[in-house]
Amino acid sequence: MNKPLIAASLLAALTTIVHIFVGGADIAGPLLASTLAAEPRLTLYAVWHMVSVALALSAVALFIGSLPRHAQAARYLVLFVSALWCAFGAVVLTVAAAQAEVIWFLKLPQWVLLLPVGMLGFWGSLDRALQANAPATTHDY
Repeated sequence: MNKPLIAASLLAALTTIVHIFVGGADIAGPLLASTLAAEPRLTLYAVWHMVSVALALSAVALFIGSLPRHAQAARYLVLFVSALWCAFGAVVLTVAAAQAEVIWFLKLPQWVLLLPVGMLGFWGSLDRALQANAPATTHDY
């Protein structure tokens, strides 16, 4: 098994759980109770659920990519998921950086979970690529 991809999938699963339960209480609940018009309120709520699905399915994809028998077939999927998580982290950092606060990177701390998953995924992909290019060793016993 690919240890960086196992770590990425576990961290992605943890992030999904945090998103659903903590985000549900801190973000989705207040959003639904807000005085926003119905269309933007429900659109944002649907997007929150779409993020939940994307996080959960990517945790599964990273886990499948960690399995030796699926490593080659899932390589590009793992690269895509890793890029997605790094892009999510970059978006969160960019939005936070646009704030006028001194400690802007703590305003939206989600990047702390998003970027490591993406980086572990890239590391795991690199690990598989190096293994695929390594000379095979066979033993005739």
